[in-house]
Amino acid sequence: MAKIKHNNFLDTVNEVFTDAKQEGVLHLYAEGEEFSGRTIGIKNRKLFHFGTTGYLGLEQDSRLKAAAIDAIKNYGTQFPLSKSYISNQLYRQLEEKVTQMYQYPVIITKNSTLGHLGVIPSAVKDQDAIILDHQVHWSVQSAAKVLKNRSVPIDMIRHNDLNMLEDKIKSLSNKRKKIWYMADGIYSMYGDYAPIKELKALSIKYPQLHLYIDDVHGMSWIGKNGTGYALSELNELSENILLFGTLSKTFGASGAVLVCSNKKMYHEIKTFGGPLTFSAQLEPASVAAATASAKIHLTPEIYELQNDLRERVEYFNDLLQDTDLPLIDKNNSPVFYIGTGMPKTGYNFVNRLMNEGFYVNLGIFPAVPVKNTGVRITISRHNQKQEIKDLVEAMVYHLPKALEDTHTNIRRVCQAFKLDAKLAIENKSQDNLIVQLEDSISKIDQILWNELIGKQGIYDWDGLKFLEQAFRGNDLKEHNWKFMYLIIYDQDRYPILATFLTLGLWKDDMLANVSASKTIEDERKSNPYYLTSKVLSLGSLFTEGDHLYIDDKHPLKQQALNTLMRSLETLEQRFKAKMVVLRDFPENESLHPYFQGQGFVRVQMPNSCKIDLKDNETIEAFAAKLSSRNKRHLRKEILEFEPLLKIEVFKNCNKNQLNQVQELYGNVHQNNLGLNTFSFPEKLFENMSEHPSWEFITISLLDNPEKMIGVMLCYNNRNQTYVPSFVGLDYQYLMELHTYRQLLYQTIKRAIDLKILHIDLGMTASFEKRKLGATVEEKYAYIQTSDNYTLELMGILE
Repeated sequence: MAKIKHNNFLDTVNEVFTDAKQEGVLHLYAEGEEFSGRTIGIKNRKLFHFGTTGYLGLEQDSRLKAAAIDAIKNYGTQFPLSKSYISNQLYRQLEEKVTQMYQYPVIITKNSTLGHLGVIPSAVKDQDAIILDHQVHWSVQSAAKVLKNRSVPIDMIRHNDLNMLEDKIKSLSNKRKKIWYMADGIYSMYGDYAPIKELKALSIKYPQLHLYIDDVHGMSWIGKNGTGYALSELNELSENILLFGTLSKTFGASGAVLVCSNKKMYHEIKTFGGPLTFSAQLEPASVAAATASAKIHLTPEIYELQNDLRERVEYFNDLLQDTDLPLIDKNNSPVFYIGTGMPKTGYNFVNRLMNEGFYVNLGIFPAVPVKNTGVRITISRHNQKQEIKDLVEAMVYHLPKALEDTHTNIRRVCQAFKLDAKLAIENKSQDNLIVQLEDSISKIDQILWNELIGKQGIYDWDGLKFLEQAFRGNDLKEHNWKFMYLIIYDQDRYPILATFLTLGLWKDDMLANVSASKTIEDERKSNPYYLTSKVLSLGSLFTEGDHLYIDDKHPLKQQALNTLMRSLETLEQRFKAKMVVLRDFPENESLHPYFQGQGFVRVQMPNSCKIDLKDNETIEAFAAKLSSRNKRHLRKEILEFEPLLKIEVFKNCNKNQLNQVQELYGNVHQNNLGLNTFSFPEKLFENMSEHPSWEFITISLLDNPEKMIGVMLCYNNRNQTYVPSFVGLDYQYLMELHTYRQLLYQTIKRAIDLKILHIDLGMTASFEKRKLGATVEEKYAYIQTSDNYTLELMGILE
């Protein structure tokens, strides 16, 4: 029933990038009349350049420059014709030289992005399947997802997780002809490697496995003839491997190169490769520069350049080893990543380094998870040892200050990247605050809790006590939640912030599209905990509403928020939660910049609906306020059928009635893959029947009054708020008798009878609720995880 608005990936990226741009660390313009590679002009200053991907410095080589200039003089600035008709005069020599480098057939493409868009849809057939490493470059992911239109299954694994890859190969082996695994050779942010040798061994074990390796960041600085990291590990290119290299970046020119040893596939791609056929060809200057670079790659000079770079990389590594800087992956690539954790710490650190005279790259979402923001540093032959040493000294000095400026510490950074860190959070004073953290609502003062946060939903003091009893001591682990209650006071014991949290097992595809969840649910028939994770959440999967109380006028509000963040991170680490979720917030949430700066991604949840009634309002007076169109719906779809139905309200149910309630709820749960959660424990319904605040609005047929065809499970929050929490339906009667709409109407009548002025109708089905006068508000959650793979499954990165 739930109609989910799946998050627009571009909206999320736009928010993150806009924030970084406003901080002055993204979308900058280089300045100056010349560019040497060693320094770069930014904001009227010359900075030492530690952000290039031209690791060997060939883009400044006089031979490449001269070749490009001569090409423009002789052939013009472009050759405006598709390569399908004719290539410019310089192409043949470039193809010959690059082929000589690799010793395998090559196809030159305008750039790697267009290359992937041309190659992947041509190489992957409708009978095949694709598995993506979740950190493979966006250009590969984007090209692969085009094949969804051809019903090619596209799956994803966690980064470099070979066990997960093998499991997926096994599951696809009887269904698909070829299974393509797509990965980077060198990953562009952390500089870490794909396990190429292990992947090759898997492809031998499973002949259906084909490898598609994007090795643009491994090009030139390593390997025979500078042919890159992947080929240096493979030694030879078998027919089940497609390899992408680059003619830009450290190659020094422009363009990309596909290397393919399979003659049939090579012919198909070269003959007609989509964008490779119709897009513009490389400009003569780029072709000439690339040819000049290829000639260098074919001489012993390339090894001198590699060794020169290697010496600088080793020097940088040695310097870092003597510091406490959080280097995320130590290896011999020229790409380094120093973690900062939160985006706002990254902004601060980058700006500090620029003020000190060093330009570095900010690593930010979606290239990395939001909470894994950091600084990407690249070492090139342009960098001299003294400025490398000075950069390390500047980072050692400024990182602690950036952490202090943004109210965080190195321990939190280590937690974000799962590095070694000491944990400590208990009931104690922090920053002139008193922190109370309890594991049961019974340890919290009832009057205080209800005053701060218990005026709505099912999370007043009694409601939370009920939930604790229902979600503890069950047989299945998904039915057992850990409850935590956090109140932060000032030194006078005045509460500034209060919330409750739950730790539970969630389905990773909770917000994914229905078709994805259907596929995953098929796998869960034999493996019930497939793609599930422990999640630390404000509130719970049973509750909806404002789970966070903050005294906005208190002078220590900011410190209290910072303490909340530290507490969340410590609890996440302690309980090994995969994700932290803050919910449910309005679109104009004032804390949005703060949450985003703390490493949270905002995602849209189903709309929230509520009805506010007037004192002594009758159902007739309420109906009279509806629009003429909605009045017509009320008459024809609700009131016309009401005399045909038996409507009852049960405070307590017998065993037969409880079985029917549970069955009807199960129908809705199984039909609601748009919000895919685990079912609730059986004793929950029994406890509802025994609890004074719960009641059941039921619908039966007059000629069969013992058989329920619909039920609404409602909670009375101390006569302040009426909460129809969950619905159960017999779908046989849904369309015929409009039972869901009838239940909504009867819920309103019941609240009026009880003289309750506020009805919290919750999320989902807002279209139906609006027909009965509900006001609708967009709601958002903030999600923090160090795993973009989980965001992908949840439908956030689709």
